[in-house]
Amino acid sequence: MRILIVIPRQPRTTGNWVAACRQQTGLQALGHTVRIVEVAEPGEGLEKTVAGFAPDVVNLLHAYRSGKPWLACHSAYHIPLAVTLTGTDVNHDLNSPQERTIILQVLAAAGAIITIHPVTCQALALEFPDWSAKLHHVPPAVTFEGEYFDLRGRLKIPREAVLFLHPAGVRPVKGNLELLLMFDRVVRAKRCRLVFCGPILDADYSMSFFRALRGRPWALYAGEVPVAAMPSVMQAADVVLNNSCSEGFSSVLQEAAGLGVPVLARDIPGNRGAFEPGCQGWLYGSAQDFVRQAVGLAKHPGWRRRLSRPTPTVRSRLEEALQLEHIYRRLLAAPARPCLPSTFSDRDDNRFSPCGVGHGREWGATS
Repeated sequence: MRILIVIPRQPRTTGNWVAACRQQTGLQALGHTVRIVEVAEPGEGLEKTVAGFAPDVVNLLHAYRSGKPWLACHSAYHIPLAVTLTGTDVNHDLNSPQERTIILQVLAAAGAIITIHPVTCQALALEFPDWSAKLHHVPPAVTFEGEYFDLRGRLKIPREAVLFLHPAGVRPVKGNLELLLMFDRVVRAKRCRLVFCGPILDADYSMSFFRALRGRPWALYAGEVPVAAMPSVMQAADVVLNNSCSEGFSSVLQEAAGLGVPVLARDIPGNRGAFEPGCQGWLYGSAQDFVRQAVGLAKHPGWRRRLSRPTPTVRSRLEEALQLEHIYRRLLAAPARPCLPSTFSDRDDNRFSPCGVGHGREWGATS
């Protein structure tokens, strides 16, 4: 098969790029020809790529940001289409009238809708029962091989210091600044370090974040870490953190749990399914909970040891690729029909909400 994966234009250390490259490697190992193409909102170059590559199947990774350019690419309408929903699609864009209209047009045209979290799949089946047959849950794979990265040496962090790591792009949804402020109360109780790594994705938010960082010598920014070095970086940490207000599914926490690095994460559905609370880490529902749990982990090595039990089974890149291959083959075997976007009839007051919380509320957002 010739498979085209369409992703939004973003830094290569973001989750969309990581997922696309992982899937490309897995599918190529099965003998398929796979190309990844980045698109911006106007979708420049997509028509040319489709015409030149002549894919058998197109997979849009991000229903809105990849889907909007696809709607403008008329030469792709006859190609079997799969759409992979991201956390931004589910937690934000489906609750915004403008983005929702685009997403529903794209999903209606798709022959397969892929989710990485089972809750999303179940909620979509309830909201749109006519789509049940084309909904698929494909858990992300975990890979541990990679290059060595001396995080402590590069940042001059003493071996005895307890290192808390927050691997995430710097943007509001990831809660970088809020985590930094909460950590003020943790460092008073124990000598430790807080390290952030990830791309800068929001200029205004990043300015506030770095301004706050300058006054806190115990907090450091490691920049963008190469994807291949992330397992090494996480193994250098004593605790891996996630302070996002929403996630589609936190692959980073899944990887940390698989490596046996304790996890401390905000209590949202996308984090809850990534590891087993109580075995590989803990969840917190408030700033007070976070401080109490982080102080305990910093003070007591025994607590960290008890949470250092690697996830017994993790999904391999080959298993993920085989499931995707099966979905794509079903698309090719289906009766030929143009994947034409249509004006999707949808009640104005109907907002997708996996948690049943009504519109305007983010999936899994905590107050």
